[in-house]
Amino acid sequence: MSHAAHHDPAILQGARRVRYLKLIALFKIFKGVLLLLLSVSLLFLNARTGWMDALWSWTADQILLEHSRAVMYLLHKLQAVLAGGALHATGLLALFYSVVLFTEGIGVYMQQRWAELLMICATAGLIPIEVRHLWHRPGLVSALILLANCFIVWFLYRVLKRDKAKPHVEQPRELVETV
Repeated sequence: MSHAAHHDPAILQGARRVRYLKLIALFKIFKGVLLLLLSVSLLFLNARTGWMDALWSWTADQILLEHSRAVMYLLHKLQAVLAGGALHATGLLALFYSVVLFTEGIGVYMQQRWAELLMICATAGLIPIEVRHLWHRPGLVSALILLANCFIVWFLYRVLKRDKAKPHVEQPRELVETV
């Protein structure tokens, strides 16, 4: 066992690490499914104006549009560019991010290093927005999501750091075994 492994928490070792990676991957895939459903409803259910108004209000409330003139301005400009206003910028944004979540989730489930790095970057980039959301709209769900995402960033950072150091330690053993 390497010297660095003595300092790693138990969740970073062996089968526990794989179990947590798979749980994180399933969490991201679940979020991707929710965003995919939101994007489909925003993009394709626009004939139902009552539903669209309720979804737009909920989405605007969740991403705190009333507190960000810049985001509101950019979304309105993007909507103006889209064909006849039938497509909603929020739906396209949700669709894009659901693809990112699916990519992260499937890649991490398959224990791909690139996906772990992508998930760290994408999740860490959202933490300031989640902190801002929690500040303006305190709630248990927001706090739990923020904590979950902080744990994900910490855990994956430690996994990548540990896995990066691991080949350097084990490489001489592999060379000895092949000779």
